[in-house]
Amino acid sequence: MSIFRTIHFVLPIAMLLLVGASAQGQSKKQLENEKTKLEKEIKQLNKELAGAKKNTKLNSSQLKNLNKKIEERTKLIANIGIQIQLLDEQIGQTQDSIGKMRSHIDSLKNEYAKVVNAMYRSRMNLNKESLVLDNRAYNHAYLRTRSYNDYSAYRRQQAAEIESCRLALQAASEQLGQQRAEQNTLLLKENHNKALLAKEQKQKQESLNASKQQEQKLSKQISQKEKQRQQLQKQIQKIVNEEIAKARQEEARRREAERKAAAAKKNASSGTTSKTGTASTTTQKTATTLPSDKATPNTMENAESAEFSAIRGRLPWPVSYKSVLREYGKYTHASGGVNMNNGIDLSCAAGATVNCIANGKVSRVFTTPNGSKGIIIRHGDYMSVYANLQTVTVKEGDKVTARQSIGTVWKGDGSGLAEFSFQLWNGTSSLNPRSWLK
Repeated sequence: MSIFRTIHFVLPIAMLLLVGASAQGQSKKQLENEKTKLEKEIKQLNKELAGAKKNTKLNSSQLKNLNKKIEERTKLIANIGIQIQLLDEQIGQTQDSIGKMRSHIDSLKNEYAKVVNAMYRSRMNLNKESLVLDNRAYNHAYLRTRSYNDYSAYRRQQAAEIESCRLALQAASEQLGQQRAEQNTLLLKENHNKALLAKEQKQKQESLNASKQQEQKLSKQISQKEKQRQQLQKQIQKIVNEEIAKARQEEARRREAERKAAAAKKNASSGTTSKTGTASTTTQKTATTLPSDKATPNTMENAESAEFSAIRGRLPWPVSYKSVLREYGKYTHASGGVNMNNGIDLSCAAGATVNCIANGKVSRVFTTPNGSKGIIIRHGDYMSVYANLQTVTVKEGDKVTARQSIGTVWKGDGSGLAEFSFQLWNGTSSLNPRSWLK
């Protein structure tokens, strides 16, 4: 067998090992980076959950972190498993290549042994000098000597290459063996993580079971709050209807008073005419040209409505808030079902100052279903409603101006945050505050 056949056989196997090692190195590096990241995240989650170990009842944030840690640990276990599987495949490929190379080396050794034996037997009957001197031509002798030396050198080179290839494969096998030992360590770590995962899942279940009663209580509280919210909606709508009815009654009384006043003037004018003739005519004309004191209240109310309508989209927010809890319109509440919100509900600091949004007159101060206070301010035909107040600094009949403080937000549940409700009405129709506030 020539050296070219030997190289042709050995080189593809060596290249296969190098490519396989490179591919495995790249995959392993990616997996190691991912494993390091997952372990770091789990460490951080453990730190965050450390303060909750003494508490058997998890809050939503702690439960979220525990679920996240369980998820990350599951990914870590899968990551280690993939690394072990990749290395198993690489070891199998290397062992196959080593087996093929050993068979080839054995074949070369057998061939090499035969050639050595043949040359040894030839030397018994023929030495190098006789091989050269036995030729008739000098050139033939030279070529025979050259071939003899080259063939001997080739055999030595072949043996060295075989040994070098064997040593390289042996080193690769030992390296993969070390990696396998490393992955066996990871396998132990995987089993440890699985045990921790089972423990964490058990902790989660125990915490959920312990919190079940608390969750039921919380659900009941949410349902009760929603009931109070709907009662507040109905209460406000009832008060608005009452205010509209009261305004109509006042308008009717005003018109009746004007009618009676006009009739009295007419009667008085008639009596004067019968006595003075021409003078009565002048008095009657004067009486009929005094409309300024007849519709003053109605005119003022229309002016207030026009003034309020003119600043639509530029009204200031009544309170400094942290977030919007419910927008205007229909919404699905936590206790189930769909309800209508006639205004906008804001989360703000308990005790925050509440300000009037525009010039107006305090029409009503009332108590809400949860024991807090509420205020309704008229702006002509429009009304602004401020509910869930702890304190009220105005009273019915007071005239107020834009941005004037009228009270403070309800104290809430002791968490430092409270819910504030704001509504706008035009007659008996609720309005979306979003399109009015700036």
